[in-house]
Amino acid sequence: MTSDSSAPRRAALGTWPTPLEPMPRLSRALGLGPDDLWLKRDDLTGLGGGGNKIRKLEWLCGAALADGATVLVTTGAPQSNHARLTAAAGARLGLDVVLVLAGAPGSSASGNLALDGLFGARVVWAGDVHGEELGAVAEETAEQLRRQGAVPALFPFGGSSALGARGYVECGRELLAQAPDLATVVVALGSGGTMAGLVDVLGPARVLGVHCGAVGDPARTVSELVSGLSGTPCPPETLRLRLDQVGDGYGSLTEPVLAALTLAARTEGIVLDPIYTGRAMAGLAQAVEEGDIAPGQRTVLLHSGGLPGLFGHAETLARAEAALRFSHT
Repeated sequence: MTSDSSAPRRAALGTWPTPLEPMPRLSRALGLGPDDLWLKRDDLTGLGGGGNKIRKLEWLCGAALADGATVLVTTGAPQSNHARLTAAAGARLGLDVVLVLAGAPGSSASGNLALDGLFGARVVWAGDVHGEELGAVAEETAEQLRRQGAVPALFPFGGSSALGARGYVECGRELLAQAPDLATVVVALGSGGTMAGLVDVLGPARVLGVHCGAVGDPARTVSELVSGLSGTPCPPETLRLRLDQVGDGYGSLTEPVLAALTLAARTEGIVLDPIYTGRAMAGLAQAVEEGDIAPGQRTVLLHSGGLPGLFGHAETLARAEAALRFSHT
C-alpha cells in the first residue's frame, strides 16, 4: 500500500469525493440484479469538463508548482482528454500549457481540441508519430522552452506515472468507504495509471481493466506502475485484463462499443465515449455474459469522463444521429 509520507503537495483541482450512483435499469439489462451495478462518477470531477485525469493532475501539478514551473507540457492524440484537462489545469493555476499532439492541423476537429483552444493552450503538431517518437518531440519542445527562459514541467502520456497514479490510490480509498462490499471495479485501461492506482489499494483480483489500445503492452505498463507505487513487484499475470474490445485500433468504433453506448444512454441517461468508457462498458457486458462478473456481487463501473471527445468522433456522431433520424413512432 502506498505511503503518503514523502508525497509532494497536491494542487487543488477537483471536487471530492465523486458520487457512487446505482444503475438498476442498466444492471437488469445486463443480466445482473437491480442493486448489483453502480457507477463511480469520475466524470463529475469539476474542472474543464471533468474526467479521471484531474486526480492525476492534482499530484503532477503539485510537483510542477513546487519545482517553479511556468509551463506545462504533455502529449496525446488530437482528442486527448488528458491534454484537454492539462490545459484546464494550467488555466486554473496560471501556467502556460503546450500540448504536443500526434497528427497535423486538420486531422481532427471539434471535441477536446475546441476546449484546448478555449483554455488557451498552444498545440505543437508532431506529425505521424506515436509512443517514444511523440515523447521525443515533447522533450525537444520542453528544451526549446528552456532556451527561451521558461521552466517547463513535462507530464507523461496520459498523466500516467507512479506520481500521477496516486490520484487513483485516493479513488480506491473513496470506493472502499462508499462500497466496502465491492467485488469488482471495471475501468478503461488507457495509459495505465488509473488502473494501477486502484490495484494498489483494492488488489488485482478486484480490478478489471478493459484495454483501449493506447499502449502496446497493457499488462506490463500497469504492472510497472503498481510496482512503482507500492515498492513491491506486481506480476503482470496477476492482473485482470480484457483485450477483446480494441477492434481495429485505439480510435475505432466497434459494434459492441456502439451497443454499450446505446444501452447506457437508453437505460440510465448516461453518456459514455467511444474510446474509453464505451469500451469499459462493452467489456463489462462481455464479462457478465461469460460469468466473470456474476449476479449478487457489487460491481462498479468507473466513469472516467471523456464526453467532449465524443463530439470529436465523427463516426459515433453520425451513427447516433442516424438512429434519431430513422426512428419511428
